[in-house]
Amino acid sequence: MSHAASSVLRTLAGLCLSAACVAPAFASADVPGQTLAMDLKRSEIGFSLKTRWGQQLEGRFDDWRGDITVLADGRHQVRLILDAESVEIIDSRAYTRITRGPGVFDVARYPEIRFVSDPFPATLAHDGGEMTGILSIRGVQRRETFRITPSECARPGLDCDVIGEGDVRRSQYAMDRWGYALADQVRFTLRIRALESR
Repeated sequence: MSHAASSVLRTLAGLCLSAACVAPAFASADVPGQTLAMDLKRSEIGFSLKTRWGQQLEGRFDDWRGDITVLADGRHQVRLILDAESVEIIDSRAYTRITRGPGVFDVARYPEIRFVSDPFPATLAHDGGEMTGILSIRGVQRRETFRITPSECARPGLDCDVIGEGDVRRSQYAMDRWGYALADQVRFTLRIRALESR
């Protein structure tokens, strides 16, 4: 994926997308009720989709925010809010306009994309697995699943990225225009870092 939605974000979202999975990196920060901050400068939320002519388009969200809450039972929960108007298709003003327009994200009417994860175990970021949650796009809410890649380091989210991805169908979120030009499936990719608790 470049700089930085079967099942947009099953993923946004991804998104989430899933930035939610970075929390397990912080054993010392697992205090119930505590909210952990994501490192927006070192994290990326992007997506890819194909045109009907086989061209792969890479997109990203330049403006988003999110946090990770440590729950009373030790599990974690992630919340992501993406500024839909910040969506960009890399190196294509034309596809950026289409993506922001009424046929896709319709940013004038639906300025935010949201993902709230289900509570997940603190081992998810390290061991990998599935993270589920509710993705909201264009007023449509659907349960989606992100696949979290097993960590390559001892402290995922701090010393290496937490990586998640998921496949979403545009048509399931009322983004079914431009079907003659854009494929229905969108793959969201999340590369998340968190700020170390002090």
